[in-house]
Amino acid sequence: MARPKAAATAQLGLELTQTVAVVQRLCGVDEAGRGPLAGPVYAAAVILNPERQVRGLADSKILTAEKRETLFERICERALGWHIAFATVEEIDSINILHASMLAMRRAVQGLAASGVVPDLVQVDGNRCPEVPFPVEAIVKGDAKVRAISAASILAKVARDRNLVELHHQYPQYGFDSHFGYPTPQHFAALDKHGATPHHRRSFAPVRQALERERAALQVQAVSADAPPF
Repeated sequence: MARPKAAATAQLGLELTQTVAVVQRLCGVDEAGRGPLAGPVYAAAVILNPERQVRGLADSKILTAEKRETLFERICERALGWHIAFATVEEIDSINILHASMLAMRRAVQGLAASGVVPDLVQVDGNRCPEVPFPVEAIVKGDAKVRAISAASILAKVARDRNLVELHHQYPQYGFDSHFGYPTPQHFAALDKHGATPHHRRSFAPVRQALERERAALQVQAVSADAPPF
């Protein structure tokens, strides 16, 4: 039998070559919400139970919202362990969205391990790995290749969408329940008309530009108010 190939890079000096051959608890990790202009970035870590299969797992982006919700409940019920975490808007603006995504994924893995379900190997969707104290490797398009990553993508996506629906109830004029914070014409129009909420990512160019336009308009109003009457 051929030996498993070693990962190109071992995380934190942990060799994957020996570990992959004896994996009992494979932890899939994925994030949701890197591209939107508002809201936290979410991540989930999942270890599936081989004795309680979840059928229909796939990349969350190709599933309908109804299907994701159904699978969310099944994953939470049948998995050996799972944990959902996030990085806040303030953290995104402070350390940038890439590092905030890594932070959310690290928190998800740490939360899973803290629950007593400790992974043998962590596989992450994409081409970068969060720093975790376990063997970890990145799998490009892993959400379509690895069932545990597919499950994580579903948990993260559903959790994030639920958060944006809650924001919609607070700020119905922005349409968060339809575009979920992504940069759509509807969202741009709402930013132009209403400005940014406290939940918008100020480090993202469209939000920053909307704030600059708002400040400029206020300055014009202030100048006009101070100007002597004719």
